Amino acid sequence: MAILPPHHVRVWRSLPHWRSRLVFWSGGATVGVIAALFAMLADEAQAGFRLLVAASPYGPLLLTPAGFALSVAVARRFFPGSQGSGIPQTIAARHLTDDAARQRLVSVRIALGKVLLTLFGLLCGASVGREGPTVQVGASILHAAGRASGRHYQGVILAGSAAGVAAAFNTPLAGIVFAIEEMSRSFEQKTSGLVLTTVIIAGMASLALLGNYTYFGYSGATIVSLKDWLAVPLCGLGGGLLGGVFSRIVVAAARSKGRVQSLSRGYPVAFAACCGFLIALLGLASGNTIYGTGYHEARQLLAGASDVPASFGLLKMGATILSSISGIPGGIFAPSLAVGAGIGANLSDLLPGVPVGTLVLLGMVGYFAGVVQAPITSFVIVMEMTDNHAMAIPLMATALLGYGASRFIGTEPIYHALSQSFLPNPSGASSRGTKPDDH
Repeated sequence: MAILPPHHVRVWRSLPHWRSRLVFWSGGATVGVIAALFAMLADEAQAGFRLLVAASPYGPLLLTPAGFALSVAVARRFFPGSQGSGIPQTIAARHLTDDAARQRLVSVRIALGKVLLTLFGLLCGASVGREGPTVQVGASILHAAGRASGRHYQGVILAGSAAGVAAAFNTPLAGIVFAIEEMSRSFEQKTSGLVLTTVIIAGMASLALLGNYTYFGYSGATIVSLKDWLAVPLCGLGGGLLGGVFSRIVVAAARSKGRVQSLSRGYPVAFAACCGFLIALLGLASGNTIYGTGYHEARQLLAGASDVPASFGLLKMGATILSSISGIPGGIFAPSLAVGAGIGANLSDLLPGVPVGTLVLLGMVGYFAGVVQAPITSFVIVMEMTDNHAMAIPLMATALLGYGASRFIGTEPIYHALSQSFLPNPSGASSRGTKPDDH
């Protein structure tokens, strides 16, 4: 029987060893529970908005701009740092060495504001998702747990981010890949085991409340013929280019020193109200389908439903751009997948005979890879969300083409580009490649 070396025995018996694990494990469980509750409340918020639209199709013309204005006012006054997706703040927090500055991006207060205002945005018809916010919430919880223990632990923000993705989508593998590819660009040996166990525990906690489910249900889409394979370059290049355009517009709006920037910074509440009003107009043009996460429409398209309008993809893209630049809290994960689903469905006119479900699936991964420029995360998350492992190779190829198309037009990775505004030197080099000081 193998006997552990004396120094390993001392490590396993030491209080700090178990205290660090307790911080990660309890934090992971908390993230899983909060992510599950967040998901249920988000569904209720969207259901409430749909009831309003059913009662008065023109109601969003008043509710959405008023809700956007109130959300931005509350975020700026009580929860600064909660605006937008939350992933850029989390990336920036990993690169900050000052604890006070980090607290302004990941804290219990920020997490509370993020959840409440994202739910409020969904209740008002914003085209946002809860998954990006869950990343910031997860990072905030793990960071707070580490601080409460009286010690700083390397990897808490990384682990919280990965746990947030895993619990939000019920995709543990995607959570781990997201941590490696998007959040850290590397996987520190010292923290890899803790990150993995944190993701597992967060996923178990979420499963305990929501059950074992796939986000979009099972997709039986397959590629069986040469004509079907033509969908891969079409969805990859087309989706990637549009995803790159989306990313470029959002980043340009955040950095521009022109009229948009002067309006959003000089009159943030009024600017948000204008964005909300434009979204309401897009909602009327789309038959009230572009509000919220886009989950129901994407799921219908995957199932081959024909009652989603052909204009859904582009109008949803416009609504998501407006929501992103308005300054309200809310993510782009789920809306981007919905946009990709709509674009994939549109491409069916160019490839008659190819199953619409196949085009929708490939459109989702192509567009999403173009937006976030994280091809491995893109295909893994879509594969896990649809429980379709038979499409692994086509999804990989489409994700790589989408990533390449986005890079070809000079688009920066959206989360890392936006994270620069939360760092001391926003005009400096990209945070990619810098060594994070994640405590």
